[in-house]
Amino acid sequence: MTAKARIRGVIIVGLLPALFIFSFFVIIPILWSAWYGFYDWKGIGAMKFIGFGNYMEIIQDPVFAKSLRNNLIVVAASVFGQVPIALALALVLRQSTIFQRIIRSVVFLPMVLSSVVIGIIWGYIYHPQIGILNFLLDWIGLGTWKQAWLSNPNISMYMLAIPIIWNFIGPYMIMYIAALQNIPSEIEDASAIDGAKPMRMLFSIRIPMIWDTIKVTIVLCISGSLKTFDLIYVMTGGGPAHSTELLASYMYNNTFSIYRFGYGSAISTSIIIISIVLIAGSQLLMRRNTR
Repeated sequence: MTAKARIRGVIIVGLLPALFIFSFFVIIPILWSAWYGFYDWKGIGAMKFIGFGNYMEIIQDPVFAKSLRNNLIVVAASVFGQVPIALALALVLRQSTIFQRIIRSVVFLPMVLSSVVIGIIWGYIYHPQIGILNFLLDWIGLGTWKQAWLSNPNISMYMLAIPIIWNFIGPYMIMYIAALQNIPSEIEDASAIDGAKPMRMLFSIRIPMIWDTIKVTIVLCISGSLKTFDLIYVMTGGGPAHSTELLASYMYNNTFSIYRFGYGSAISTSIIIISIVLIAGSQLLMRRNTR
């Protein structure tokens, strides 16, 4: 046996425990949920096989369509909100001075807090009577703009996108700082000597050299957005009239509130399929733009 084959064998053996745990806690439950999606089942009692009945109902379900639209709003807000803001903060805070380290900690703080706590905080910010947002509008002379921000079906989903963006900027900022710090200083110095302006250096040197990291964060944004549940559940519960319902909250309500385990399982399988399609599409689009 060659040395390369021995190294490969050691790697495979080392990965087997992690692969077993991942399969047991992730892959098998996903397949199990997909299997339940072919049945009409209330969680207890007999299971009735209905084939693709649950999936056909999903296609015709107006609440599922509204949940998907709301989820796409969250995906767009995450990709076009979290990524640019995190990258801008990383460019400003990439140095390691005491002040910049403090600001990094402040930006990362929401990720440390419980999502329930964040939901309660933003619920009070948007509160129509005691909320700080309506107070500030009154203070700056825009009292006519005051309203119940989470009770208006026309804007409630967009208002919820703000705390979602704010909550997850920190991890992406840290990833971008690490990627920027790995750019060889010789390249930036040579570009500066050649007369490259800051914007030219950003789009011609820095962004291309951290493009793989950006692609990873976009994948995380999409997958994380489609799993968003806790903030919505705490702040609105999916209301009013399903105006803030997301796929994950709709799946939860069907599974654990009205005990349609088969239909809820079909929704969870649909979430996985939609996530794969969106991630694959985004990666193909970015690869085409790179070429």
